[in-house]
Amino acid sequence: MMTALEKLKQFCKSEEGVTAIEYALIAALIAAAIIAGVSLLGGNVSKEFTSIAGVV
Repeated sequence: MMTALEKLKQFCKSEEGVTAIEYALIAALIAAAIIAGVSLLGGNVSKEFTSIAGVV
């Protein structure tokens, strides 16, 4: 039977949690970049569609 200290040592040596955290951080950065891009370009795209709709 493992003691709590042995379980803690085994948990700290495990790399599976680290990989999951890295993937989560990458996904968060990609999401932030997409949100920033949409926020910056959203107004301009809306204006272009409005001007195109006015021509047609």
